[in-house]
Amino acid sequence: MKTTIFKIPLIILSFCFLGCEVERIPETQISDLSFWKSENDIKAATNYLYTFLPGFTRDEVWSDNAFGVSPDPISDGTRLAPATATDYSTPYQLIRAANNILEKVPPAPVTDDIKNRYLAEARFFRAFAYVQLVQKYGSVPLILKTLQEDSPELSEGAAPRQAIMDQIYEDLDYAAVNLPSFSSLGGAGYGRVSKTAALALKARIALFEGTRAKFHNDGDPVKHLTIAVSASKEVMDSKQHSLYPSYASLFQYAGEGFQNKENILVKQYGTAPSNLVLNHNFSENLYTGGANPTKSLVDSYLMKDGLPFTKSPLYKKPNTSVEVFTNRDERLAASVFRQGEPYNTGATFNTPLNYHKTGFGPKKYFNATDFTTRQALLDLVLIRYAEVLLINAEAQFELNENISDENLDLTINLLRNRAKIAKLTNAFVQENELNMREEIRRERRVELALENMRYWDLIRWKTAETELPKTVLGNYFFSAEFGVQTPVVVNAEGFIIAHNASFRRFDPKRDYLWPIPVNELGLNPALKQNPGW
Repeated sequence: MKTTIFKIPLIILSFCFLGCEVERIPETQISDLSFWKSENDIKAATNYLYTFLPGFTRDEVWSDNAFGVSPDPISDGTRLAPATATDYSTPYQLIRAANNILEKVPPAPVTDDIKNRYLAEARFFRAFAYVQLVQKYGSVPLILKTLQEDSPELSEGAAPRQAIMDQIYEDLDYAAVNLPSFSSLGGAGYGRVSKTAALALKARIALFEGTRAKFHNDGDPVKHLTIAVSASKEVMDSKQHSLYPSYASLFQYAGEGFQNKENILVKQYGTAPSNLVLNHNFSENLYTGGANPTKSLVDSYLMKDGLPFTKSPLYKKPNTSVEVFTNRDERLAASVFRQGEPYNTGATFNTPLNYHKTGFGPKKYFNATDFTTRQALLDLVLIRYAEVLLINAEAQFELNENISDENLDLTINLLRNRAKIAKLTNAFVQENELNMREEIRRERRVELALENMRYWDLIRWKTAETELPKTVLGNYFFSAEFGVQTPVVVNAEGFIIAHNASFRRFDPKRDYLWPIPVNELGLNPALKQNPGW
């Protein structure tokens, strides 16, 4: 069910294409005196911010959840510091656009309610941009106004990480107070940011920063984890959102639109082929091996009794690839293709190893019709309620080193109920010699699998140095099924080796932060490169 797609006037689009060095862009026609005179003007300017919402990517291959048709330089540790990087420049373009709105709206001849609404949207997007920057680069320049060619801020260094975090929280607090509720947006406003979107983003970055501070011994974990618990609880208490009944449908057209209360923030595409505003071709990317699930990911799915396959009496060593899915958490079959399932139009999935190097095929967001037409309109879910529940559970545990069964029932067990697996309780963990932290992390991994979250979890938990250098394995090599389409290397146990550990590395003194683009260092000598780069 498709709803609103925001139209953006040419005057706004012209603001987008003036150059990459966003801090140095001079004023443009968006500040023309004929503009900023009505709510329509302000709304049109704010619509431009939505074009910065990220689209479909194969970032999951940065982690141990997925592998492409070839090694990824972020995952295997071979990348070098780039001259330029859109990961750095694009957020600053968004920050400048948001700052411009924050400066132009206050004197506009409209009511305070209108001003506050769109100022809140601008502050949400400014925070959204800084979330991306601080996760990747740590301390970066903190720019809170539009800059001119002679602005002194252009020669200042990076702000302290904590100052950036405080600004993110301040912006999202303002947004949460002044944005409309999700329900009041209705179908007509679906796709615009809401109070709960601001709170959910705040909870997300607070969990990231709190656990990073805890496990990297850098910062104040109590402060950030407390914020994560509080913000996620506000979303839960708002009663604006609930889990969608069908996990598989979350990532197909059936799960789209305002009727799905699990979606908190989405990247919208066109409403119909006849009204093609944006489109993507992610199904083709998946079909040709863009992000193939790994053995590590598949192994993390529990058996229906709530136990890992290594402990469960339900587990039997598979003799066919389909048997890998037997008696498992239903999210596995919703996320990974099984041999013989309907796949491309008029065809079934038959694991072509020339594309699917691990012997597993990614299922989320794959749509046969989209693959055929090459004009997909399927929305990308950026924040959903399931993540909020996971944030609340993890933040509570890391803050207190324990979590009650009551809180597990309000969070993780709602997800397990949908997946049709046994509940998680403290007694269950103790009786089966499990580890509560590991089970909470496992739940996050499988619920959000192939949604580009895993890499950042490894970074904040300080486990990337352990997990990423490991050999990337795939399914058992079932020769009767897979054939010999390409040369296949297997280990002593018969599992496909997609990438050997001898070619992978992770430097904990360097790789927990990304390199500042070299050209940025040349433009501003006060900026310092991150350690090891």
